Amino acid sequence: MAVRIMKPAAYKQEQQLDYGTEAQHDAVKQIVAAVAEQGDEALRQYTKQFDRMEIRDFRVEETVIQAAYSDVDKVFLEALRRAADRIRSFHEKQKRLSWHDSQPDGSMLGQLIRPLKRVGLYVPGGTAAYPSSVLMNVIPAQVAGVKEIALATPPSTAGEPGINPYILVAAAELGIQEIYRVGGAQAIAAMAYGTESIPAVDKICGPGNIYVALAKRYVYGKVDIDSIAGPSDITVLADEHADPSYVAADLLSQAEHDALAQAVLVTASPKLAEQVQQEIERQLESLPRKEIAARSLADNGAIIVADSLDECVDTVNRIAPEHLELLVEEPFALLGRIENAGAIFLGPYSSEPVGDYYAGPNHILPTGGTARYASPLNVDDFLKKTSLIYYSKAALAEAGPDIMTLARGEGLEGHARAIAIRLEKEGM
Repeated sequence: MAVRIMKPAAYKQEQQLDYGTEAQHDAVKQIVAAVAEQGDEALRQYTKQFDRMEIRDFRVEETVIQAAYSDVDKVFLEALRRAADRIRSFHEKQKRLSWHDSQPDGSMLGQLIRPLKRVGLYVPGGTAAYPSSVLMNVIPAQVAGVKEIALATPPSTAGEPGINPYILVAAAELGIQEIYRVGGAQAIAAMAYGTESIPAVDKICGPGNIYVALAKRYVYGKVDIDSIAGPSDITVLADEHADPSYVAADLLSQAEHDALAQAVLVTASPKLAEQVQQEIERQLESLPRKEIAARSLADNGAIIVADSLDECVDTVNRIAPEHLELLVEEPFALLGRIENAGAIFLGPYSSEPVGDYYAGPNHILPTGGTARYASPLNVDDFLKKTSLIYYSKAALAEAGPDIMTLARGEGLEGHARAIAIRLEKEGM
């Protein structure tokens, strides 16, 4: 299977924020409206329709959570614990404190920083289970101080209708007990509007498929959301010193996620481009998720051959990738020129899966070019900020004339009078 080789000007990145067909948009709007109106009844109907399962109680019992440990390899569990420690350590450094600043005129200004009360976290469970997403969703919320964390994930058909055991164990390791076996757009609607069995939340975070992404779009405003994420993407910027087998493997690591995923190589070396294409074909043959990766690369993959390293950098900044690998001889020398990327992986030993699973930074990243203005999921996403304003009599006397001038300049006499009445009554 040949990946398209092209010049930078020929590459057109798909806009992924509004992806999805009209039928998918209509279906999601119908699901959201039904769950908002009918609650659990609609959840059961859609779970039967989409998951082919009849579920009476959506909340996963504690006994089921604990029983999942017997189905999880102990080596995996130890690796999960080490990853959780690293992720928590990284996010602890993002914490902020409330502050206040007293002024000489007797005024005091400040900012209260407080955690959200209740958040809902979505963990995908379609073509693959993602216990790593449990860590990446839950840990920054816990570091922020969120007290109520509800987790929703699609039901599993393995054994008793429940949840993939690896997801359950990842949640249990973090102390999460409120877990619901419900997925798709209906899960997002349930967390946004609340049902008889699932209390509403203040914010919904976490990646998902097209139906999850669209549902988050339609409930935004009723609740906050982290983002409307499109399919995952990776761009590898490589020079002639890069190992083509590394480049091919890293492109495939993203392509296997989803047929809609985007994997792009940007290089100024035509020789490397040819070598990487050959390596992709060779490695693809033994990849268990070969069909998904092959479709991703055929539909959305590209090898972009630029005329110079400068043009490579310009191309990368235009793409604004979710994941960017710098497989060049001097990656740190290039770092300052990268303007847009969700996460940057420097050098041949910092492959994208290092960040996906273990390093510490969050792997829930801005997709579809939104790294131009958006950031990875972080502790701030689970905090709210409240401004504090205190003015003494003397401070108002000094500032009052300016405030009235500004208010009247905007034609808002009522604003000006709210100040004037105080100045007159207090003899200021």
